[in-house]
Amino acid sequence: MALGTATDPYELRFDAGRLSLDLLATTHPEERFDSVEVLCAWIVGAGLVPPGTPLAHAGPPWLVDFRELRGRIGQLVRGSLAPEPWPSYDIALARVNDVALAAPPAPRAVRGEDGTLVRELDHPPECAALLGAVARDALELLTDPVARAALRECEGDNCPIVYLDTSRGRRRRWCSSEVCGNRERVARHRRRVALTRA
Repeated sequence: MALGTATDPYELRFDAGRLSLDLLATTHPEERFDSVEVLCAWIVGAGLVPPGTPLAHAGPPWLVDFRELRGRIGQLVRGSLAPEPWPSYDIALARVNDVALAAPPAPRAVRGEDGTLVRELDHPPECAALLGAVARDALELLTDPVARAALRECEGDNCPIVYLDTSRGRRRRWCSSEVCGNRERVARHRRRVALTRA
């Protein structure tokens, strides 16, 4: 299945429009970070590291740290959508600011098998460096008035996913037209059929 149209609880989605929002999407419809292997797949899929980057040193503490950062970013993003920030907003902001201080993984260009330049990391990334990259993305998103104004929460039933609406006219209603949008269209069709029969 194509990225961005995940329906299986363990498929990863990368269609929210920002790295930090893609991290938030890993809680729906169920917790997706239930193993280090899934977390590593997300790290690669999100583009934090190039494919093939060794992540054998990742362990259970990485899961704890990514989930904690995800929770803090969720507080900030949802707090920015609320009329007034929540009481825990300042605590979350301080934590995300602290995490963002870590230097990102250092990239370098090397020749690939076909002679073209490809990106590699100078050394296997540390968890703090990866978390720092996600935290910086969240801070950039929330401090950019244009991007912040494009934040939307999915209108699908029971879907908490927040995405960046970059559609023409800012009319996007769902996190995914193929998932939540399709469910809404099916439900609307069923309501019309039921009314016709009544």
